[in-house]
Amino acid sequence: MTAAEHPVVPRQSPPPGEGPPPEERRRTIRRRLITATIIVLLIGVPAGYLLISAGQSRRSGQDKAAEAAAQGLREGWPSRMLRRIFEVPIPRDAVEVQYYETNNWKASRMYAQFRTTSNGLDRFLTQVGTGRAALEAGRVTVGERDTKIAGWHFGGGLSWAGTTHTNEDPRPTQDITVDMTDPMSPVVYVVSAATP
Repeated sequence: MTAAEHPVVPRQSPPPGEGPPPEERRRTIRRRLITATIIVLLIGVPAGYLLISAGQSRRSGQDKAAEAAAQGLREGWPSRMLRRIFEVPIPRDAVEVQYYETNNWKASRMYAQFRTTSNGLDRFLTQVGTGRAALEAGRVTVGERDTKIAGWHFGGGLSWAGTTHTNEDPRPTQDITVDMTDPMSPVVYVVSAATP
């Protein structure tokens, strides 16, 4: 039989009662609700994560910018990482802690100031790698340039003692000056300089 002899009959719908029954309204609503929930989860969760991540990144950048723009000492403890890099082991019992960090292509410096106890001073000096015997009475080891940067004043009428603890590069060198006017509550001034 040729195509001309074969009649083309249009497709007809099945007679009633045959084929799948129509979907119930409740089942249709539930299927659409599940589909909508999946779409929201696939799009909404990553979008929410991106928004939260962007907010945290912006805040972190603002904190770093504020720290970089700070001039002079700021109140608070330097991070553990900074204390480790510059080898400035501030004693746990220290109070009135302040610090400032500078960086350039020649050298990086951390300025730190804190008040501690007599035992705290001994622990600090030991952990740096020196001792109380190295402190020379009447000596201020922090240079004039560093004094201006930190905003310190090493005037007369106080009992100063100082030492410089030198390490081989790339480890930092610490200029340590201590106000021993009250030997039970000395104030320590440290400039730790590291060259890259």
